Amino acid sequence: MTSTTQDMTSLNASFGELRGNWGWLLALGILFVILGTIGLGMSFALTMASMLFFGVLMLIGGGFQLGHAFKCKGWKCILWHIVTAVLYVIAGLMFINDPALASTIITLLIAGIIIGIGLFRVFIAFQMKGASGWWWLLLGGIVSIILGVLILAELPSSGMWVIGLFIAVDLIMHGWSYIFVALAARTAGKSTGHNEQPINA
Repeated sequence: MTSTTQDMTSLNASFGELRGNWGWLLALGILFVILGTIGLGMSFALTMASMLFFGVLMLIGGGFQLGHAFKCKGWKCILWHIVTAVLYVIAGLMFINDPALASTIITLLIAGIIIGIGLFRVFIAFQMKGASGWWWLLLGGIVSIILGVLILAELPSSGMWVIGLFIAVDLIMHGWSYIFVALAARTAGKSTGHNEQPINA
């Protein structure tokens, strides 16, 4: 068996039953791309909705943790458990009562993280200076720093759309990745004569 045949056999085996059910993954990918594209046009609403969603999650999590703390009498760490639960509840209430402020704070953190990643990339790039393609890493780091600085410069207005934009882009990227995997699974199914199932099967 040639190496090419072995590679094809290994690739086909990696898809498993997806070779016969690729249509569902393709439909999901298309749905994600559509939702992400719609989200690009309503990033403000998507940002506010995500803040409300996070707020509700934190309220629920804090409530459960607080209830659990009162069931653990005698536990040495119960005070820390209660404090953490209260902080979750407070943060949840803040997210729900003022999602705009919450999104601004999170956008500030995101900008800081992006700048930090950019600085790290620049540092690594100079460590690899002279190696093939090292300047691509340098360019990526510079772009990340510029993006983070631009987000900071636009605060608090950037807090109204950055999170929604990131969510929309993430949906689109996930959608396209599902589409490509589904099409690859379809090709693998054809090469092995695997029975295909339509999307509405």
